[in-house]
Amino acid sequence: MKKICAPVIITAMLANATAQEEFHSEALQPVASFDKSMAIGLSVTSDNRIFVAFPNYDGNGKYTLTEEKNGSVAAYPDEEWNTRSDEDDHFLRVQDLYVDAEDNLWVLDSKPASKGSIFGDSGKGSEGKFKLVKINTGNDKVEKVYLFEDLDKTASGLNDVRVDIQKNMAYLSDPGQAAIVVLDLKTGKTRSVLKKTPYTSADDMVLTYRGREMRDKDGNPFSSHVNGIALTRDFRYFYFKPINKRNLYRVETRYLADPALSENELAGKVEDMGEVGVTHGLVADTRGNIFFTTSEDYSITYMSTDGKIHTLVKDSRLLWPDSLGTGSDGYLYFTCAQLQRLPQWNNGEDRTVYPYTMYRVKLP
Repeated sequence: MKKICAPVIITAMLANATAQEEFHSEALQPVASFDKSMAIGLSVTSDNRIFVAFPNYDGNGKYTLTEEKNGSVAAYPDEEWNTRSDEDDHFLRVQDLYVDAEDNLWVLDSKPASKGSIFGDSGKGSEGKFKLVKINTGNDKVEKVYLFEDLDKTASGLNDVRVDIQKNMAYLSDPGQAAIVVLDLKTGKTRSVLKKTPYTSADDMVLTYRGREMRDKDGNPFSSHVNGIALTRDFRYFYFKPINKRNLYRVETRYLADPALSENELAGKVEDMGEVGVTHGLVADTRGNIFFTTSEDYSITYMSTDGKIHTLVKDSRLLWPDSLGTGSDGYLYFTCAQLQRLPQWNNGEDRTVYPYTMYRVKLP
């Protein structure tokens, strides 16, 4: 390893004081609110179309994949795909979205095995259900569906996806297996790499927010292996990290996409980029900055190309900020999932600050 829209103003009460009174930044702009529907996946096209996904773990959302326009959402690509079922031509539980360099929208429809979910282990044996759907945003038509037929669905929990059009590969985080899944977009075959390495495995640490440890009813702490991922715009570097680990890692995609490399050889190509904190979603911008949703201190931070860490915005409304997208209008868009406030981490009490909200902040 080497070492190196018009905003909608929303005010929400927290435990003893408003979020705005605690840490308020005028730079943070609410864009849309979603009532009790948890928004997680988000991505933005080159002409600033914004897509938002709702896994609907809780809440009363009608759709799982939508396009946001002027604060409202509509089913995307159509109503039929949003009629939930486990059929190959319907969405079941959209987890992540990614717009590639050609403005195709890649939709990760992921219902993890019981031990592969970021919402906690249900304790029930199950087999996951996964597909990756390619949508041409030029004509709003589905062009391809990948079903991960060779993936171990009893262990996997596919979480995030990035697409390398240069190598015709998709890279996915799999916290269920503590691995990176490399999908060959030509053949549909997958490889699970860096499995259970120090770079993809969670550390033994308990996340704590406002003095409350994030534990379930049995006292088990929240833990997620490799989760957030990012692909640089030149397709050179793939960044990744577990939620329960403070260090960020990267590997050159030429190594990640090379099936001839052994696991040890690939692990030797991983670079430790140093501490960045407890983070969830990652995204790269056109300047090579890597943005992190940093939940411990309620902020969005980023690493510039010189390896330095900067704070973009800090605000108490940033409750488990998650998926990110960079707009051609010069803004960073993102959702807040509020996982640490869900009932399963609070002795059955729902501490969510409604409504769920999408925000934006000016890019550096």
